[in-house]
Amino acid sequence: MYQYTEFDKDFVRKRSEQFRDQLERWQSGKISEEEFRPLRLQNGWYVQRYAPMLRVAVPYGEISALQLRTLAVIAKEYDDPEAEVYHNALKTQGAMGTTYLPTHYAHFTTRTNVQFNWIPLSRAADVMDLLASAHLHGIQTSGNCIRNTTTDALAGVAVDEIVDPRPYAEILRQWTTLHPEFAFLPRKFKIAISGAQEDRAATGWHDVGLHLIKNDAGEVGFKVFVGGGMGRTPMVGVAIREFLPWNQIMNYIEAIVRVYNEHGRRDNKYKARIKILVKSEGQQYIDDVEEEYRQIVEVDGGPHTVPDAELARVKACFVDPDLSHYPALSGAAASQLLADQAAADAQFARWLKRNVRPHRNPALRAVTLSFKRVGQAPGDASAEQLFALADLVEQFSAGEARITHDQNVVLPWVHASQLQDLWLRAQQLGLASTNVDLLTDMIACPGGDFCALANARSLPIAAAITERYQDLDELDDIGDIDLHISGCINSCGHHHSGHIGILGVDKDGKEWYQITVGGADGADLSGPAQAGKVIGPSFSAAEVPDVIEAVLSTYRDLREGQERFIDTARRVGVAPFKEAGASARHPVAEDATEEATS
Repeated sequence: MYQYTEFDKDFVRKRSEQFRDQLERWQSGKISEEEFRPLRLQNGWYVQRYAPMLRVAVPYGEISALQLRTLAVIAKEYDDPEAEVYHNALKTQGAMGTTYLPTHYAHFTTRTNVQFNWIPLSRAADVMDLLASAHLHGIQTSGNCIRNTTTDALAGVAVDEIVDPRPYAEILRQWTTLHPEFAFLPRKFKIAISGAQEDRAATGWHDVGLHLIKNDAGEVGFKVFVGGGMGRTPMVGVAIREFLPWNQIMNYIEAIVRVYNEHGRRDNKYKARIKILVKSEGQQYIDDVEEEYRQIVEVDGGPHTVPDAELARVKACFVDPDLSHYPALSGAAASQLLADQAAADAQFARWLKRNVRPHRNPALRAVTLSFKRVGQAPGDASAEQLFALADLVEQFSAGEARITHDQNVVLPWVHASQLQDLWLRAQQLGLASTNVDLLTDMIACPGGDFCALANARSLPIAAAITERYQDLDELDDIGDIDLHISGCINSCGHHHSGHIGILGVDKDGKEWYQITVGGADGADLSGPAQAGKVIGPSFSAAEVPDVIEAVLSTYRDLREGQERFIDTARRVGVAPFKEAGASARHPVAEDATEEATS
């Protein structure tokens, strides 16, 4: 994984010291709340429905055992919803009902960051010092800037990888951090990079999506997409460059952002994302970017052209672990070992099928530990689980893990001979659920239990569906399916890209849920990224599990052979699922639903 340089370490330490000074000046009244707000946001500190929320950056999802232990300490010692400071806020829950209160937890997000929901601002500087001691921070996790660049959780180990995207993501991270031209954009700005045949980074749904490719001459470059995003107007990015030489990527992104910075809407935050500009201007936007790029390269001399030596320097910071202590094992021998173990234990065989992926080193495997189970919100991890996870990462994955877009954790360096031992340990910790890519491996935002923007609660819906679908044979029969849940139109749960999406909406202070079918994030070689289509009027919370069951029953009736849900939905269209949703409506809710969607 990336080895932090002395410059990295010193930069993060100084940023932490700076934040402590800012916090103390705010506490003493030397700066106002209005003045302090952008300073805390620039360090990842929000104020949510009941308490502050800290978002910690995990660039491209790569995290060490040491960093996991640091997060565990923060969860254990600082994240406490029962603290007296929050007692009065939690007395009155309002329309949201009883708040979900996990004690001493962290939360993995779809952008591979980590969030804490109950840390008092009075302790914020101590937390930032602790993060800095492990080379962690909150920079680029908030505000109208270029956010944390994301990529494939299997980067560097995937068998279908064309080019390892991590060095390019790191170059962009270093360049965009605190770049003055990128600090005050019309709206937040997100970049994702994929370097494999399968787009596991959901690049189509980002402001800028980058596909690393090779041309016929074997030269490395990027296919560049711009204008993706969710929210009120979901749009999939459009290709504006089929091949850009890799060393021009910063010059080209500067052109993209300059045109956006100049022409993007600032009068309406709902129309301020770059997707709106790309949609409204069409070819003119592309022409403007190309002209700006020409000016940067031909007139300014291409100041951000990446030298070969710089790429080599950054690549050298990504050090593969020393695996010499593992027994020598050929690919054939590794496969045979696992086949024999699977034949002797059906549960282990199921886990191998669902949670274990092939590796570029045939003696190794990449393992997904599932953070989706009954009684725990998707992506949540307790302090105890984080400590135990750090131990697993250290013992079985050479000290490195990856937080995934799906709110799970991948161990990318597991030797085949240790898979069974890892499985047994993960079982004891409740992290061996064999539901990866199945219905209960859902994405869900924190929703109304935490977020001040949410219209409805996401977590009770996720819990109800998870509890209903606990039969693993039934889940296997339903097959691979993406269920995504958002508590509001901001789409932090990526409901638009779910094969089934659930969106919380509000009407007169009451929670309702809109269901979509047929969305996709693009991580599928058989079809593009696309937004799901609404299957009817909104449903009450009590109706949602029945609607999901009706939709899945319709799919099982209509599928051909082993056809997956998304393929059936593409083939038959949305009409049968609309009928299924209508049939699942509770009679007592019909009149209320009509009112809620009028």
